[in-house]
Amino acid sequence: MHIWLIGYTVSALNSNRNDRLNVNGNNYDNNDNGCAFGMAPLSKTNCMKSFNRLYPRIYNMSNIILAWRKARKGKTKKEYVIEFEKDTVSNLLKLHEELKNQTYSPKPLITFILRDPKTRRISKSAFRDRIVHHAIVGIIEPIFEKQFIYDSCANRIGKGNLFALERFDKFKMKVSKNRTIDAYCLKADIRHYFDEVNHEVLIKIIKRKINCEKVIWLIKQIIGNISSSDFGRGMPLGNLTSQFFANVYLNELDNFVKHKLRAEYYVRYVDDFIILHKYEQQLETWKNEINNFLMDRLKIQLHPDKSKVIKLSKGVDFVGFRNFYHYRLLRKRNIRKIKLKIRQYAQRALPKEQALVSFKGWEAYAKWADTFHLREEIYKSLYFS
Repeated sequence: MHIWLIGYTVSALNSNRNDRLNVNGNNYDNNDNGCAFGMAPLSKTNCMKSFNRLYPRIYNMSNIILAWRKARKGKTKKEYVIEFEKDTVSNLLKLHEELKNQTYSPKPLITFILRDPKTRRISKSAFRDRIVHHAIVGIIEPIFEKQFIYDSCANRIGKGNLFALERFDKFKMKVSKNRTIDAYCLKADIRHYFDEVNHEVLIKIIKRKINCEKVIWLIKQIIGNISSSDFGRGMPLGNLTSQFFANVYLNELDNFVKHKLRAEYYVRYVDDFIILHKYEQQLETWKNEINNFLMDRLKIQLHPDKSKVIKLSKGVDFVGFRNFYHYRLLRKRNIRKIKLKIRQYAQRALPKEQALVSFKGWEAYAKWADTFHLREEIYKSLYFS
């Protein structure tokens, strides 16, 4: 017998349908309606009209179920997922009611320090809150996705660090006229980006597209769930919403660079970006203009030590690789990290299964650089260990 959940059966919780979010984001044409996954297709006109009536779509039970399925993907053996799913139906209904009645409040974050190799503060949300993150992003992401530039590469379907590398390779050949002239790169990132995102500025940006006060209330609940010392700024690393809002926030920078500065060769991956040009002085000028824009409009600034103009022939460190004209190398710390795993395995401090998983993940990434002999060396070390 089926138990009905607001028109949806419990069997829907275990359906095998594809849970990918396919939207038309400037470079996709497989979902021209641009609406959220799991919802009835709407025309573009209706989607535009719904921007002030989005909240019911967020707490809609079908959206909550879909968000739960996405939040649990790859984590079904985790204790917090097992605990939640001791009574899945009741817990999802409770979340639905809390959102509907605006009594929802996220649980305190669990924060820990990760040194890998630089020190980062990672905050984990409770599983029920991660469901809410998926629920809201699934509905509002298509609205903003159409506004993002093609070369914003992080946390977007069909994009990623390898896409960013391919765009960088294409641009460096164009700007150097197939390596026949000298060219330069402004390599920059934002100083303490996730710690410095200004909540008031972020909400103003979001309100340009969404005038539903209940959605804004929910977003404030999520971004406000930080330590008291960070009141009014910062987003926790690790949250799906933080990754999405990071793109919304820096989309302002993307548009400034592309439409105000008219920089042709620009790629951004989260807060790490590059601009290529044949004249060094032009990039120095743009660097100052960008920093002024960031401070005035977004209340953030370029990292003073990591933002510099580099001759392309000297190699550019971008999205995990050292990129040269004719070849690409891994960062040295990336190599040290996998060698440490092998040593731990040899000393019986790391289980074989875990060592193999680490190696396979590293190998899939390392093969995008000129690392054939290095991969052979690491493989032999693992095998003979």
